[in-house]
Amino acid sequence: MPYCRQCGAQLPEGAAYCPNCGAAIRAHVLANWGERFIAWLIDIIILSAFLGLITWPGYILMPQLPRWIPFVELGFKDIIHFLYWMFMEGTNGQSIGKIVMKIKTVRLDGGPADMGQAAIESIGKAFLLPIDVLIGLIFYQEEKQRLFSYLSKTIVVKASAR
Repeated sequence: MPYCRQCGAQLPEGAAYCPNCGAAIRAHVLANWGERFIAWLIDIIILSAFLGLITWPGYILMPQLPRWIPFVELGFKDIIHFLYWMFMEGTNGQSIGKIVMKIKTVRLDGGPADMGQAAIESIGKAFLLPIDVLIGLIFYQEEKQRLFSYLSKTIVVKASAR
């Protein structure tokens, strides 16, 4: 389904101008939830292997923080995940998983996401994923955005469709 690069509104088939903002149509194709999940899974496997190597007994002791907030992760590995996604998506819009799946994080207008947007978007993915996805599925299903993608004004598009 095509979306306006200017405002992110869904576009009717064959429209020359966005019915929401009036911008000339330059639509991008959104990545689906399955592609995004597989990209995330690839990233988690790579990061788990990396963290397994650096936390091998005797190298680095991973601090454990108390789990007193349901669905919230605040450990050493989650900080590494946050830094990885923020850096990768803030510099080129793609993590390794997204490169493999040929999808990319961009601003609503189709331009590259900046480091600040990548940081906001990565907070949900690294620390609050269940809540982030659930709210996205409920409120932003049409735009295929997680909550923190909505807050950062980013979307995930097929890289070849840019």
